[in-house]
Amino acid sequence: MNLESLRRTRAKRLGAKSKSSSYTGQRRILFILDRATRKFHGDTALWLQYLTYARKQKSNKRVSRIISDMLRLHPVSPELWIYAANYTMDERADVTEARAYMQRGLRFCRHSKHLWDAYLRLEMIYISKLSVQRPMLGLDSASSKKDEVPINKQIAEEMVALPLTTSEEGNQDRATAGFADQVSPLDSIESTPAIAGAIPIAVFDAAMKEFPGDATFGARLFDSATAFHGLPCTGNIMHHIVETLMTATPTDAASLCCFVTEPIQEITVGSFEFPGALMKMLDRLEISNCKLDSLQKPIEQTRARGIVARHSINRIIAYFEAPGLDPDIRAVLNAMLQTSWRYCLSSIESEAEGASGETVALLQMLTARGFKDLVRPGVASALQRWPEEPRLLALEGTCSGG
Repeated sequence: MNLESLRRTRAKRLGAKSKSSSYTGQRRILFILDRATRKFHGDTALWLQYLTYARKQKSNKRVSRIISDMLRLHPVSPELWIYAANYTMDERADVTEARAYMQRGLRFCRHSKHLWDAYLRLEMIYISKLSVQRPMLGLDSASSKKDEVPINKQIAEEMVALPLTTSEEGNQDRATAGFADQVSPLDSIESTPAIAGAIPIAVFDAAMKEFPGDATFGARLFDSATAFHGLPCTGNIMHHIVETLMTATPTDAASLCCFVTEPIQEITVGSFEFPGALMKMLDRLEISNCKLDSLQKPIEQTRARGIVARHSINRIIAYFEAPGLDPDIRAVLNAMLQTSWRYCLSSIESEAEGASGETVALLQMLTARGFKDLVRPGVASALQRWPEEPRLLALEGTCSGG
């Protein structure tokens, strides 16, 4: 392949135009890769290399055949099913076939969390594409009304008036049309299951049936859904996921993380809804602490509170850098940060011996954002737990030097 690339570069530099030699080199490379995959059919990296080269040469028929042979020989490899679905969605824009690949893959790999997550993302991508295409096609009623241009009086006089129907003809048309006058197909698009998020919700429910009680996996799917901001269905999907997790595992830290941060996921700092969403998040923090009181072991309570607190801090800290932040909102954010940080400090002593990574990452982020007053006691507590951690010793020097 490198030799063929060099040959093409040289031919382009010399201005040589020979379609036969170009096709011969391409055909030779494809023949070699085909023979290689037949002999070493268990090497998935070789299959992917074969696919990459065929896609680069825009040999679509060969790509389809390669994908079919590859999946037939490796039906229990989730990455290959995801590759096939993404290729079909990206290159061919065929969501039906992409879904078929995902569903066939889940028959062989039902216990692959990565495949379930990719399936949910695929459906969210499809909804985002529908949302982008609707205004372009004039299906958005708000945008179509906004784009209406008033007709000039002179143009109106030059327009040809169409003949009006009689009352009998109108009554006959209404009788045959039924309720077509009352309901417009464009007005009902918002309530269609595809736009309302029914398919991602069904994927989530099926995934949780395969992994009952796994709140960490549910939170992973929650993060995958919230990555698609601004979609009309994201709020419904988030609410359904949180309700399901809080019903199945109400005292799990992963469920409570989703429960606490749900109100502010789809709201920006400058919107008028942000103060109310922030107060709702504060109320849910208190509710989560009350739910954790039901845990029997104190060490489990401390660790769960620390996880929820770290997750809340990661969400809160980004709002301090918003331009033009209201002083009252800043005060509320600061109080929430102080409260969450106290829970983090109390949970450091209960952390496992080799679990210093998340604590160090949080301390480094707070140091970079300028919250050294919070970092100093945190570094002191962390050094008592992990006295030989080099990153903590570096943070101690940074805080003492500042």
